[in-house]
Amino acid sequence: MRQHDDHVQREEQDEETDTGIENGVDGQPQKLLPNAKLSLQPPKKNPLAKFEELCPPGGENTVVLYTTSLRGIRKTFEDCNNLRSALESFQVAVDERDVSMHQDFRVELKQMMDNKPVTVPRLFIKGRYIGGAEEVLQLHEDGQLGPLLEGLPQDHRGSGQPCDGCGGARFVPCLECSGSRKVVDPDNPKEVIRCPDCNENGLIQCPICC
Repeated sequence: MRQHDDHVQREEQDEETDTGIENGVDGQPQKLLPNAKLSLQPPKKNPLAKFEELCPPGGENTVVLYTTSLRGIRKTFEDCNNLRSALESFQVAVDERDVSMHQDFRVELKQMMDNKPVTVPRLFIKGRYIGGAEEVLQLHEDGQLGPLLEGLPQDHRGSGQPCDGCGGARFVPCLECSGSRKVVDPDNPKEVIRCPDCNENGLIQCPICC
């Protein structure tokens, strides 16, 4: 008889295990939680991590592209256009810095490159140096440029749409001196001084798009 009771008790325990229900301390049915399986997935790798840390001023969370608008060297001019077009296809906001329009851009690029002779275009993304035209266009062809641009601000003007203020030049004549680079000295109205607002070409960055 005792063996029969033990056999019945084991069957009841097996049923509890099969149904996932057991009696709690108050005698009420209590559902057992299934064994949780932890899925340990490796963290997603940052595609920018393999590129050199080299950040232009103000380029920590944006795309900075050094270019030139001069047509003196045809290949350089075409390289700049091709790289710009590749970026425009992703419709991301780009801080384009024309070294032919602003001496400060030439200086900061040269300093980042250890004062070595450097040609444009040069691309930086989130403080990482990506490369020149050949390297970046190869990344684009291989489908590796898009992941580098994920999470960046979008260009709401749309691809290829020029700015209403500067027509895409990113510079306009100085509003203070009208591009002459000369203004009347406020402390001495008889003297003319160098305008403090514009660059060596009498230009300022476009207040609309830059």
